[in-house]
Amino acid sequence: MGCAPSIHVSQSGVIYCRDSDESNSPHQTTTISQGTATTLHGLFIKTDAADTIPSVIAYQSRHTRTNSHRERKENSGGHVCTEAETQTSRSSVKVSAAEERLGPMRLTQEPIQVLLVFAKEDSQSDAFWWACERAGFRCNIARTPESAVECFLDKHHEIIIIDGRHSRYFEADAVCRMIRATKPSEQAVILAVMPQTPSDQEEPSVLPLLSAGFSRRYLENSSVSVCYNELIQLEHGEVRAQFKLRACNSLFTALEQCQEAVEISSEDHVIQYVNPAFEKMMGYHRAELIGKELTELPKSEKNSADLLDTINTCIKKGKEWQGIVFSRRKSGDSIQQYVRITPVIGQGGKIRHFVSIKRPYSDNHKQVHKLSKEEKSCGEHSQSECNSLRHKDRRKESVDVRSISSHSSDAPSLQNRRYSSMARIHSMTIEAPITKVINIINAAQESSPVTVAEALDRVLEILRTTELYSPQLASKEDDPHTNDLVGGLMSDGLRRLSGNEYVLSKSALHNMSQSQLAVPVPLNDIPSSIAELLNEEERWEFNILELEAATHKRPLSYLGLKIFSAFGMCEFLNCTEATLRSWLQVIEANYHASNSYHNSTHAADVLHATAYFLRKDRVKGSLDQLDEVAALLAATVHDVDHPGRTNSFLCNAGSELAILYNDTAVLESHHAALAFQLTVRDSKCNIFKNMERTQFRTLRQAIIDMVLATEMTRHFEHVNKFVNSINKPMSAIEETSSNSEGSDCEGPASIRNSPENRLLIKRMLIKCADVANPCRPLELCIEWAGRISEEYFAQTDEEKRQGLPVVMPVFDRNTCSIPKSQISFIDYFIMDMFDAWDAFASLPGLMEHLAENYKYWKNLDEMKCKSLRPPPLP
Repeated sequence: MGCAPSIHVSQSGVIYCRDSDESNSPHQTTTISQGTATTLHGLFIKTDAADTIPSVIAYQSRHTRTNSHRERKENSGGHVCTEAETQTSRSSVKVSAAEERLGPMRLTQEPIQVLLVFAKEDSQSDAFWWACERAGFRCNIARTPESAVECFLDKHHEIIIIDGRHSRYFEADAVCRMIRATKPSEQAVILAVMPQTPSDQEEPSVLPLLSAGFSRRYLENSSVSVCYNELIQLEHGEVRAQFKLRACNSLFTALEQCQEAVEISSEDHVIQYVNPAFEKMMGYHRAELIGKELTELPKSEKNSADLLDTINTCIKKGKEWQGIVFSRRKSGDSIQQYVRITPVIGQGGKIRHFVSIKRPYSDNHKQVHKLSKEEKSCGEHSQSECNSLRHKDRRKESVDVRSISSHSSDAPSLQNRRYSSMARIHSMTIEAPITKVINIINAAQESSPVTVAEALDRVLEILRTTELYSPQLASKEDDPHTNDLVGGLMSDGLRRLSGNEYVLSKSALHNMSQSQLAVPVPLNDIPSSIAELLNEEERWEFNILELEAATHKRPLSYLGLKIFSAFGMCEFLNCTEATLRSWLQVIEANYHASNSYHNSTHAADVLHATAYFLRKDRVKGSLDQLDEVAALLAATVHDVDHPGRTNSFLCNAGSELAILYNDTAVLESHHAALAFQLTVRDSKCNIFKNMERTQFRTLRQAIIDMVLATEMTRHFEHVNKFVNSINKPMSAIEETSSNSEGSDCEGPASIRNSPENRLLIKRMLIKCADVANPCRPLELCIEWAGRISEEYFAQTDEEKRQGLPVVMPVFDRNTCSIPKSQISFIDYFIMDMFDAWDAFASLPGLMEHLAENYKYWKNLDEMKCKSLRPPPLP
């Protein structure tokens, strides 16, 4: 006979029991024939305590007790006898406290408690019961809403699972609201068990469940493994997050009791928190401060403009600043403070908050000047940046001499210790190329004069930035067209989400079927008028706009079929021409014809440029067939389902895509993902279905990489890497070969054909193809300039209409100068990139068109003309 290791029957009818190896149910009950007792998994309970199934059944895993023993407990409910056996658990998970980390905090989390609210015992409740046993969770079952609330208030369960399949017993929504009405439920995860939706019915919305207070929905499935997986996901997701949030209360308690003034502001310098010490020091009540921008508060005139500029420059780069400043109290008088401002870096290296710690300088100046070694070093990494700032500010002679950053009496000794320590720290890390560079610089600093060490400090400061390839823009007053254009293309929004949601229309996307598309036309059956146009597709001067008109805005399917046939696409993919035609139709159908620029004509134009580049000898000699196929497919899909709005717009609008992709390469990630979703969902258009798995994975990664390379935020990184890794080494080798007898052609080829450099070539190829409009013949260049301008005008109109930040203010249809915008675009993005690409691929015709077009826009600008064409002669 095996009994539970811990059994207790209380007056409330709570029964602790063990799981049974002899029963399929963890809480099955049977009645003894004599009528004197009820058996519950081998437990004998007096009938006055177990006449009916109790309202709450509680379970503790046998892992909490491992010693063989007997125990007998007496309660008012009756006598219980138990005999525990020493046995090996079926589960490898032990019920023990787990350690979590919250920053530097180490938190101890006790075994998770789960409350099952099921009116009747069935296979689903049993499955969750056994899943709790396997996971090592403590579990209770409540049969009524009242007992569920009572048990929750007693135990404070982390997970509550409510049966929502049978409304005749109780309403799951009502039970959830009852629990949510209690204070402890703020950090509980509540799961709704819902019946499976029949295949012929539409899946119901989860909004009613969320409104009732549920955290998640679980579709009925009595598999123990499925229930176990659901519990484990909850544990590693919401439960751990809520556990860490509870621990934050201790941090705020520490802040509230801290004697130093603490102020936390957002990345936009909006005050979000001040502690009581701050209120006392500054004379403000927190209600007067929270939600206010720091610029709205009165400033002390005693702070120099250079000092404030230095502080802003330092903290915006993610560095800590500390020094002496003057602040104005509410009473109007100024107070001298020692201030330390620390940026809080969030996901993706973005600054999310600023934490300011202040104390009166007059009371603590001695301590400030006699900082401990740890405080004086600011941490090994940050002091390097502080010293760099110190040297820079000393040259400017603008920083308050009392600033902590200005102490230099013992600079040489501190400097040597710091450089030596930095070298040790970097030698301990896993070395990446940039780490090796920093190590070399740190080693050089140890024996360098102070002036050289200061210069190397500046080098380290530059190397540590996350934007190594992004040039610093001039002020907006200098060149607003360049700043707005570059800012709009290279940023991911202003991070200011609004209530306005910009959601891409998915109805056509998800409901489109093959039957709704026009029947694809075989290559041999293309109308003669279209075939004549396609005969010119190998020329750079090919007029894509004529093809657009001839195909009724469906140029991608026709041009794609012609180019893919020329490059042997069907043979490489091992698919039929009909499958390839269907795929082209599906992709083109998901481009938005309503967009003036980002439509299937633009995709066809980029595909044409890609094919043109692939035919160049040096490009063709650098890539294999898989690279060529990847480039053609990437060009075809690189803007699929583009909404006609920039990434910055989607991030500012809080769109579904921006949330899905965390405000990072939003559109490019969507284009790549959607292209594969559209391809694999229907075998009729799945061009990859016959490919070998490894080859498909390689091709897929190449396509994704090329599509993501069209994102403009990494433009300068891609161009600089191409120039430094390919152009310069090849130029050096060719120059050496030309000066010596018997030139060696294997050197340049080995550079081009390395896997890393082939990747750079493919990225450069699609980038140039994507923005090749300024290198097209003049009439095509003018037409494309008008189309992209109209798209930007429409975005600005919508931003103003929705009250969103205007990403590119110069693109106001009433004031914009299109020639100026084109000049800025060519100067900033096109000229250097195509110079590098021409040096590699030899494209003299394109460079001639580029020079002619640039001259055209310059002439219009000198005439003060803001339109696409000069005004008609009188």
